[in-house]
Amino acid sequence: MIRRIHHVAYRCNDMAETVAFYRDHLGMQFTMAFAEDRVPSTREPDPYMHAFLDAGGGNVLAFFELPTRPPMGRDPNTPAWVQHIAFEIGSLDELAAARERLQQAGIDVLGPTDHGVFQSIYFFDPNGHRLELAVNTGTPEQLARARAVAPAMLEEWTRTRRAPRHASWLHEAEFADPEARS
Repeated sequence: MIRRIHHVAYRCNDMAETVAFYRDHLGMQFTMAFAEDRVPSTREPDPYMHAFLDAGGGNVLAFFELPTRPPMGRDPNTPAWVQHIAFEIGSLDELAAARERLQQAGIDVLGPTDHGVFQSIYFFDPNGHRLELAVNTGTPEQLARARAVAPAMLEEWTRTRRAPRHASWLHEAEFADPEARS
């Protein structure tokens, strides 16, 4: 039934700044924009700009600028590291190069972080949205092992609300060596 995600939409503070950030720092092409004075689905008056960016592989990232609404906020009960957009890139060399480019542009970057089956870096866009660039590094065997324990992990978590240890091997090296957590 579902073929893929058509687009994912987030709010932004300034559309031109947002489009420039994703174009200049992540190489996304600005593909389309809608602007209306009324919301098409509800017909309520609420002027907006809605822009779409090509995130590669048929994936579309969209933003809304809502000039008549109160300033953007975030859920104060959700830690900043939880809600994020993760983009896949092709290699560890690309990850290192992206980290360097972002830092040279004055953007704070956390990582790389080794998640066992992928490595990633984290940073924020001008709107405060946390972004992740990730490189898959897991072997087919590691991915199969992680997939096999997922149902048991969910069942244990649901019952106890404590971290199951079924896939602790994914982060054992990172937590054993504090230097690995750069």
